[in-house]
Amino acid sequence: MTVREIPLTVPGEPPLAGTLTLPDSPGPVPAVLLAPGSGPLDRDSDHRRARFGVTRELAHALAEGGIASLRYDKRGVGATPGDWRRAGFSDNADDLVRACAALTARPEVDGDRVVLAGHSEGALLAATAVARGLPAVGVVLLACSATPGAELLRWQARQIGPTLPAPVRALLRLTRTDLERKVAANHERIRATTTDVARIGGARLNARWHREFLDHDPRADLARITAPVLAVTGEKDLQVPVADLDVIAATVPGPVTVLRVPDLTHTLRRQPGRASMGAYRGELRHPVDAEVLAAVVGWCREVTGLQRTAA
Repeated sequence: MTVREIPLTVPGEPPLAGTLTLPDSPGPVPAVLLAPGSGPLDRDSDHRRARFGVTRELAHALAEGGIASLRYDKRGVGATPGDWRRAGFSDNADDLVRACAALTARPEVDGDRVVLAGHSEGALLAATAVARGLPAVGVVLLACSATPGAELLRWQARQIGPTLPAPVRALLRLTRTDLERKVAANHERIRATTTDVARIGGARLNARWHREFLDHDPRADLARITAPVLAVTGEKDLQVPVADLDVIAATVPGPVTVLRVPDLTHTLRRQPGRASMGAYRGELRHPVDAEVLAAVVGWCREVTGLQRTAA
């Protein structure tokens, strides 16, 4: 199926530059709003040092399945003005709500058949938006945490430490550096800040985002989602506990479909051998896992009625 892409600007402050991807089929068609992960990511989920491509590949797979989508550059990234370091978690959630309004206003889109989908922070934002009352016929949570922010970041430190290169681990032992304690100490320094941006450990940090994220408990939002949910996490994810899938299933009052993918990492690619963030660069030379893409497209077709229509 031919994929059509047209530029779309989400009005507001700042205006968000995005891409509306459409299937080559008569409209109005169902659509998925795609929320990217944390940090300075563009509409394709690409960082200037790492091309994750998650939202781009999802958009194209969805279009081939007869579903439109909208993805957008975050504040201060790509063609969207602003400074990503000054945006808080709440700002990112507001932007997602604005983007949904822009998507449902398009004549090519059936505004009553919209799914919210996000990866990593984007999944948390999708849950937050739906918990606020944003209507959606379904929610896709890719690598979504169900752990409070501060606890999650400490968990990440425990997972990542043993996967660091041997010389780095030796240096940490030599200097008697406990990564988890260091992370927790940085959290206290961040909590003491009052500005949007602060210098912590010699680096300029998006301090307001961190303060909001540290206090964010996803379970409060998950408990308010009555729409169907698809939750997908890899068994080798070092940034989100795969066990959080059980928390999601137990917390969301609506119907939940859970998918644990063997060898899948946070990048939504498979990694043989021992899980390590050092392998990300090699993983990103490959496309997003085909099983994940197929699962998302098939589930979205079902909740939007396309699968039943086709049958």
